[in-house]
Amino acid sequence: MNTSTTPSELREARAHWQAPIAFVPTMGALHQGHLSLIQQAREIVGEEGTVVVSIFVNPLQFDRPDDLKNYPRTLPEDLRYCQEEGVDHVFHPSSADFYLGDHSIQVLEKKLATHLCGASRTGHFDGVCTVVLKLFNLVQPSHALFGKKDYQQLAIIRRMVRDLSSPVEIIGIETHRESDGLALSSRNRNLTARDRADAPRLRKALLAAQNLAATGERQPARYLAAAQQQLAGAPVSFRLDYLELVSQDTLQPLSTLNERAVIAIAAFYGEVRLIDNIEIDAA
Repeated sequence: MNTSTTPSELREARAHWQAPIAFVPTMGALHQGHLSLIQQAREIVGEEGTVVVSIFVNPLQFDRPDDLKNYPRTLPEDLRYCQEEGVDHVFHPSSADFYLGDHSIQVLEKKLATHLCGASRTGHFDGVCTVVLKLFNLVQPSHALFGKKDYQQLAIIRRMVRDLSSPVEIIGIETHRESDGLALSSRNRNLTARDRADAPRLRKALLAAQNLAATGERQPARYLAAAQQQLAGAPVSFRLDYLELVSQDTLQPLSTLNERAVIAIAAFYGEVRLIDNIEIDAA
């Protein structure tokens, strides 16, 4: 496995890679969900292709300074995981090497970021789009893999690739979960023992809503009410950020369930923010 820490080193290494190239962008603190993306990347390109992973905690997408400061950084362990999974190249730049001191251009998203996480995290997805497009320009992958846990991020990246004509196939991978249903996240390790034991209620709430689809229910309010019932009784550390039912394609709220939808949730346990979602097809 080779590594690079600057864009120039990455470009030099890129000249020797074999196509096709599958890319897995991460912010590190790798867990089994990330490893699943890496494994599926290898399946896509085969043994002759190239699997590339980036590890970069992107400051542009953090709206809370404490969140950026406290984000787990476990580079030695991350590199070991990548080595064990047969990754061909890992790019792990510093912020100073990745962004020039006077950088002044960002990618802006004006429609899909108006709800869900984008409603309370101003500029977050502009930071995501900017870092992902920069990484695409450097790595030049044929495929890029993203988990469905951050459904809004996946939809926005797909829209960016479409609107900016980036020659990358975006592949969404199902959320990897703990045995109790909690979506794997690098932030889970920051939960207290009590909050960790309670956190699977997010998944239970989503499942309660999804179960209504089999009845032919069309009213979004009833789906949301079913989910809200499962959130009752949460500990005092729990605070709901949002619970929304939106179109899978546009991420806009629906007045009636007449197309493919997704229910997405974000909640805080203390200062730890968790997200999850579930797809609903009531057709």
